[in-house]
Amino acid sequence: MKHMRNTMKVAKWEIKRNMKSKSFIIGLFLTPIIFLAFFLLPDLFRSDDEPAATKVYVNDELGVYEQLEAAAASTEWQLEETQIAESEAEAALEAEEEDAAYVFINEQSVENGKVTVYTNEETDSGFMEEVQVLSGPLQMMQIEQLGLTPEEAGMVAQGIVFEDASVEAEEGGLFSEGMLERIIPGAFAAVVMLSIVFTGMAIFQSASQEKKDKIAEIILSSLTPADLMQGKIIGYFVLGIIQLIVYITIILPVLLWKIDMPIMEYLLVPELAVLLLIAVLGYLLYAALFVGIGATMADISTAGNFQGLVMMLPFSPFLFIGPVFSDPSGFWAQLGSYIPFTSPGVLILRLSLLEEWPWVEIGIAVAILAISVWVFMKLAGKVFKTGILMYGKNATPGEIWKWIRA
Repeated sequence: MKHMRNTMKVAKWEIKRNMKSKSFIIGLFLTPIIFLAFFLLPDLFRSDDEPAATKVYVNDELGVYEQLEAAAASTEWQLEETQIAESEAEAALEAEEEDAAYVFINEQSVENGKVTVYTNEETDSGFMEEVQVLSGPLQMMQIEQLGLTPEEAGMVAQGIVFEDASVEAEEGGLFSEGMLERIIPGAFAAVVMLSIVFTGMAIFQSASQEKKDKIAEIILSSLTPADLMQGKIIGYFVLGIIQLIVYITIILPVLLWKIDMPIMEYLLVPELAVLLLIAVLGYLLYAALFVGIGATMADISTAGNFQGLVMMLPFSPFLFIGPVFSDPSGFWAQLGSYIPFTSPGVLILRLSLLEEWPWVEIGIAVAILAISVWVFMKLAGKVFKTGILMYGKNATPGEIWKWIRA
């Protein structure tokens, strides 16, 4: 109980000390403001001019152009007839500098119910939905030609489909509804982890600064090294959560205003609890490393190669980004899930991409991560106990290994 009280005293001291720091407060509010500035600036420079009307060129082999004009009266297109062959459409579109499309209507269009459409890069993304207004005259031709026997009536019921021949449509897509349901919780968990990890990196500097100022001995006269280390970890975790709350308070209302999608509906799902558990375990693992290694440094400005390498460990999941994106269930993605230092980032990324979660793999990876946190907390405690009282130089890897074995 006494140890817990001392740990909480250290945590409260770290929180108060940082909350009174001007640099921390400025960074706390400046970071989300900079994000919003980059997010909103494109709107400020966007032209208010109305976009040019889409030029729709129709190659009509059936003599229904007048009916198509009437059907397109509700649109803002510039409808024109053309004699350009389908084989020349793409070349003609390349010469167009404005929003344009070519529509080819022939006997085959009526027979199989499919009309070929070519568009260019300037064509509005909603054009392929809007062009369906032209289906009415072609359905009337189907009815006239087929006589509405039961079989033919079924054919007409299928309607006319306008197929975009310019780009092969991919199934789903990165921002399909199903994908967003997985990406939004994953992105939130990643922000949680990065927020508390980056805040936790200050532990590194905190332990080193106390050594430099030679106040560690004074602090340890009334506390054990374990109390001091655990208090720092808890204190910086709370600071990370405070930072996250500020980010959400400032950024989320703007995202809800600007983005037309049910973000909260996608975010507040049961899977979020698993992702947050992974994020918190990741923080505890990195925090143990930071506080232990920070205690081995006489001055953060003189960090050696070894200490610098440890500081880079939170970025190690980036090594697996390519393999995970290409195959979230592949060997390299699984390997990254089981390596403690890469596990948090790789797991969150994988689970944001996979439709079906591999619960056995998740269980194994989380177990490895939890055991690693416990082991590194123990090792960090040994290093911190000796390193925090060593002055004058940075500890070498050999010295750190001796402290661990002691």
